[in-house]
Parts: sequence; C-alpha cells; structure tokens
Amino acid sequence: MQNFRNYYDILGVPKSASVDELKRSYRKQARKYHPDVNPGNKEAEEKFKDVSEAYEVLADPDKRKQYDQFGQFWRQGGFQNGRTPSRNESYNPDFDRGYGDVDFSQFSDFQEFVDQLLGKFRTSGNDPRDPRTPDPAYSYRSSTQAPPRSSTRRDAEALLNLPLDRAYVGGRERIRLEDGRSLEVNMPAGVMTNQRIRLKGQGPSGGDLYLKINLQPHPFFTLEGYDIRCQLPIAPSEAVLGIQVEVPTLSGLVKLTIPSGVKSGQQLRLSSKGFPKDSRSFGDQYVEIQIVVPKSPSNRERDLYEQLLKVQSFDPRENLGK
Repeated sequence: MQNFRNYYDILGVPKSASVDELKRSYRKQARKYHPDVNPGNKEAEEKFKDVSEAYEVLADPDKRKQYDQFGQFWRQGGFQNGRTPSRNESYNPDFDRGYGDVDFSQFSDFQEFVDQLLGKFRTSGNDPRDPRTPDPAYSYRSSTQAPPRSSTRRDAEALLNLPLDRAYVGGRERIRLEDGRSLEVNMPAGVMTNQRIRLKGQGPSGGDLYLKINLQPHPFFTLEGYDIRCQLPIAPSEAVLGIQVEVPTLSGLVKLTIPSGVKSGQQLRLSSKGFPKDSRSFGDQYVEIQIVVPKSPSNRERDLYEQLLKVQSFDPRENLGK
C-alpha cells in the first residue's frame, strides 16, 4: 500500500473540493512546476506530471467516483459491482479459494476488503516460506481486472491565435492550453482562419482535441484568399523618376522596380509571393503605391521644391471639372 498516491494531497485540496477549486489549484501548481518554467529540473518535471495525473482523475466525475470509493485500486473497478467473481474471469484460482466464502456486503469499500483479505492470508496457516503459498500482492494484481467499461472520451475544441508569418512557414508550434498543459504541434504550412487541426487523444478523457485556427492581423500584410496585399510608401521624386526598392514579403525581401510616373493607389504584382495554396503553388502579392510628401522638409528641400514649382511643365488640375 506504500505506492498509493493521494491525488487530493498532491493538488492540495480537501476531498470535498469542487471542480472549480480543483481547476484553480491545478493551474497554480502547473504554472509553478511547468517544464518551460523549470528547464532541466527533473524534480519539477515529476511534480508537474503528478499534478497533471491528479487533475486528470479528479476532474473526471466517473474516475473521481471510482477513486473516492476504491482508493488506490480505483483503476481495477473495485468490488466488481459487489458480486463474487465468476470462474471465467481473470482471478487466480488459488487466490479464489482464500475468499470464496466471504460476504462482500460486510465491507464499506474495496480498500477495507483488501486490507482484511491480506490479513487473512497472514493468519490462515499458510507458510509464507512455502513456495506454493501465493504472493498476496501478485495474486491481487492478477485477479482484479475489471470488465470493459463504456468509454467516457469526449472531443473538445480550442482556439489557436496564430501570427500570419508563422502560419505561412508552418513547422513545430508549442501551445499552452487553458488547463495548463503545454503541447507541441507540427503545424502544416499555409493554415487558414477557421481551419481545424486534430490532435488525437489530447481531449478530455482520451478524446480528440481540435485546434481552430485564427490568423492574427499583421501590421503590414493583409490576406485576401491566397493573395497578400500591402501598401508601399514612396517619395514624390521616386514616383517621377522611377526607382528600384526592396519590398517585404512573407518569404523575405525582394526587389521591385517602381516605374517612372507611377500613381498613388496603383498596384504592382509580385508573382507567387502570396500565401501557400499547397506545397508547390502560392498566391500573388499586390503592392499598392502610396506617394508620401515630407511633413517637415529641410530648407534645402524647400528651395528645390520652389525651383521645381517654377519650372514644372504640367498642370495637375488640367482636367479638373471636365
């Protein structure tokens, strides 16, 4: 009985604790002992596993009921619904002879039954030095296999907010769930908003967990379908003369030639520099030109603009009202 793990003590809550109390205590201890917070600390890692195991059992109503009733033997199903096991079940025959005439109704729970049963072995006249005498611990483990129980697995869904640039490249992503668990997910490249990723067996009681993707807004890029859109500011002189500039894309900087006489609002296309459609094809990136004038020109710049104003050969309002 020395290996018994008291899940209530591990979580630091009373046996009457509510689900909310269990959750609060688990989150507090999970944050304290999480491997990400204690890298390389084996003791903290073991404590994190202990509190996770304790919460998994106590947060499940069926498991908690079994645990409260049968203690360390809750996984074996306890009294088998209060009946004497039949011979076609996996009980050890020698062990059966030691308690075949026992009235199970006299015991308050399975723990009391086992304690008295082991005491009966010690006083039944069997010589512990006799190799034919069954080992109580071994006999118990081999005789308490419960019949299959109905599954309590449930699927769940969690929202995963993902930066656009991370969604573009994909790869391994470490996420932290609301219950304090930390999972590493191999994210495919090009995931989109409302797409769901299935994590098998990571939901409540062994069910599946579905991550619903939500792509976060990017300060420079806008995603429309598989196309990327952005705005590129240029100076008036660059618009008049034309220039080659470096433009950010999700795959890195690329050179873009701004044609002479480009207009504000005009869009230039970067082929296949958009979002992944599949492993081989991509959308396009559209660069919208924004001609920006200086807010505080230097004296030298002002002089040059004044000279330009005197010699410019075109009237920007020539067609106004026509």
